[in-house]
Amino acid sequence: MITPERLTQLGRLAEVVPAPDGSWLAAAIARLDEDDAAYVHDLWRIPLDGGVPRKLTRGPWDDRSPRFRRDGSLCFLSNRAHGKKPEEGEEKRAQVWVLPEDGGDPRRLTDEPLGVRDFRLAANADVMVVLADVWPGVAHEEQRAHAKEVSEKGPSLLHYTRMPVRYWDRWEPAASPHLIAYTSEGEERRDLTPRAHRAHRDVGWDLSADGERVVIGSRETVHADRIEDVWLAILSVKGAPDAEPIELGRGRRSSHQAPRFSPDGLRVATARTTRREGELYAHDLVLYDLEGRERVLDEGWDRWATPECWVDWNTLLARYDDQGNVRLARVDAAGKGVEKLPFEGSYGGAHPLPEGQGFVGVGHTLLQPPRAFRLVGSVMEWLADPSGWEPDEVAEVEVEDLAFAAPDPVEEGGEPATVRGFLLKPPGEGPHPTLLWIHGGPISQWSDGWHWRWNPLVLVQAGYAVALPNPRGSTGEGHAFTAGIWGNRWGEACYRDLMAVSDGLAAREDVDEGRLVAMGGSFGGYMTNYLGGRTERFAALVSHAGLWDLRAFYGVTDVPSFFGMQNASTPWEGEIDKHSPHRNVGSWESPVLILHGSRDYRVPVGEALAMFEALQAHGVESELAVFPDENHWILKPRNARAWYRTVIDFLNRKLA
Repeated sequence: MITPERLTQLGRLAEVVPAPDGSWLAAAIARLDEDDAAYVHDLWRIPLDGGVPRKLTRGPWDDRSPRFRRDGSLCFLSNRAHGKKPEEGEEKRAQVWVLPEDGGDPRRLTDEPLGVRDFRLAANADVMVVLADVWPGVAHEEQRAHAKEVSEKGPSLLHYTRMPVRYWDRWEPAASPHLIAYTSEGEERRDLTPRAHRAHRDVGWDLSADGERVVIGSRETVHADRIEDVWLAILSVKGAPDAEPIELGRGRRSSHQAPRFSPDGLRVATARTTRREGELYAHDLVLYDLEGRERVLDEGWDRWATPECWVDWNTLLARYDDQGNVRLARVDAAGKGVEKLPFEGSYGGAHPLPEGQGFVGVGHTLLQPPRAFRLVGSVMEWLADPSGWEPDEVAEVEVEDLAFAAPDPVEEGGEPATVRGFLLKPPGEGPHPTLLWIHGGPISQWSDGWHWRWNPLVLVQAGYAVALPNPRGSTGEGHAFTAGIWGNRWGEACYRDLMAVSDGLAAREDVDEGRLVAMGGSFGGYMTNYLGGRTERFAALVSHAGLWDLRAFYGVTDVPSFFGMQNASTPWEGEIDKHSPHRNVGSWESPVLILHGSRDYRVPVGEALAMFEALQAHGVESELAVFPDENHWILKPRNARAWYRTVIDFLNRKLA
């Protein structure tokens, strides 16, 4: 069974990349460091012929993001020492290193003063492009000294003239990501985006196989809703640094993710979302050419697809959420149709193998951690797994598909909706204490997939059955189902869906109706808080990073404009707190555990403090657990173990 300790001890496969000859995969696998305080990655060699995996790098460093040069040598990001006394902070800054094909010690290729965020290598050319932070107005040779001086002596001032100013767990810094071109040997450095400013933060990008062009998301705020558009800029790797880029999809109230160059470098596939007044945004899988002409590839397909890779010149591989799975599909680039692959579970991180040998990627299920796979035609093959996982560890856990009729139709006048999900049960006939675990997002889903942060198996080993429902607002059930939470309706159909699921669970013989509890994080925390003021059904509640006072939340989250668009209101216009949990605090009866990270800027910790104060003032049994060094997610291994132990201890005490 999976305990908190075992969950953090397992090797964590992050990604796999095939060698140019298609004979083996380079894999990045995370493990605990020597101090049991953080995760670091090693690189592994996984043969495609069924051979035994072999570790390629080892030591205290974080070696990740494997990429192959066309000569077969393996490059990667690492924070390993440079062979000299490192400057302060250097251990946090990654550079590109190369592991020669014929063996030997890794050799550093870059020396970006603020480190490298990400990099790409051209498949058919000796070109490398990196994404690296650069201080504005500071010469390249002075960047490192400037960063050190500001860090040690200040000033620490950050000055803004427009939103957004924070993201996730950080204030937007003065330094910004730039695209820097090199030869594949790390020579002839050229800044392709000297005027980047904030444009390329947290966006997708790609390098063409011939090394001639880069496509990258470019952020700008130009519309009255003050939500950033992300259009695609195509830059010439060898052109003048100040040349104007080719613009794709600019000015359309849209955002582009996961751009992927076609093998000839003349087309770009991307996922595009387009904002619409009063409605949930539209989602399309789009193909652009370099003239800006576009073709929608998923017309009439009621799923949201995201590009993975090109299988060949005419076929794109995409992933999509589908009724609790993250599936793969082959998409014809001429718009002639979609071939859905029949495999259940969760799949992604795909790369094509040479000469039509299929493709490889990473797959997982609720009972199987991430593992490399190869798919040839319609035949799936799981590859050797060096993570240390043994299937017998969950042999006694039963997974059951759930489906309950909801009181609300998907669309007005239609048939009642079906709310699907999963139920994981511990050994024995029961009745079991049962946890209703509500996912975040809200535009997301529980999938038949392994989750390192929110893993239900840890609660199962503690004796709980765990239900994972996908109520209104979830993906994988079609656009109209997802739109059921849009337009200030968070507390409506989604709430009734969750109550329908809890009704269905309570009626089961293997569920102890008197020991039914609810838990959620982020939007799931919000729904847990909403349940607390609306029903006495649950014997206990656990709220992680949950929203409490929606009017106060609007001004302090890092995404206020998007939150306002979702709910068609602001604190000064409309009823933004129409479904705010704080309005029902006087009706709250169930004991509750509140958990939060202090560095959370998505749902700031003030929500937890306000909630705890309100519940204490109203005499509600309530406990507060705070992680001062964590953000929206509890990621450090010791903290993650403490999170699970705290939750299990609280539930055990309240259900005793």
